[in-house]
Amino acid sequence: MTYDPTGHLLLTPVDQEAPARVRRLRELGLGEQPDPAFDEFAQRLAEVTGAPFSMVNFIDENRQFFAGLHTPAGTHSGSDLGAAAAGGGVGRFMARDHGYCPHVVVRRKALVLEDVCDYPRFAGNPVVDEIGIRSYMGAPLIDRTGVALGTICVVDTDVRPWGRAGLETIKAMAAELVEQIHRREDRMI
Repeated sequence: MTYDPTGHLLLTPVDQEAPARVRRLRELGLGEQPDPAFDEFAQRLAEVTGAPFSMVNFIDENRQFFAGLHTPAGTHSGSDLGAAAAGGGVGRFMARDHGYCPHVVVRRKALVLEDVCDYPRFAGNPVVDEIGIRSYMGAPLIDRTGVALGTICVVDTDVRPWGRAGLETIKAMAAELVEQIHRREDRMI
């Protein structure tokens, strides 16, 4: 675990790759605006996993941006996720120190938390109290250059037994989305 100079535990890992990720996201034209294709992917991800919330998430040095977003009500806005959740909607932005996707990007490995409260490191994350997240499953989007662009993830306000099948599903769907991003890039050339 990492500590800041004042001795406080930092729940979000240090991300050395963030500058390279930001450059790559800009090259690809990703991470700045919602994308209907990513919204459709998020909806399919929710259907496949049975999760009420799913995201295609690109992460820069300061924030997370949900370029693809599915919610139970189908509502989302350009506001901050935490602030929107208090008002009943879900937004496209979230601080980098909220949630679990920054851990997935730094680890470069899928993460399954059937009950986030079982893990002290993750139970203290602001999304637990502010939004009520109890279960998370995410996988990194590692492109052909080796950069982890972001994640796909699903969350639930209830404990979920994702199991091995869930892990394999989220990893396979992440690989599928990376291929979609590569095809998009190839068309740009």
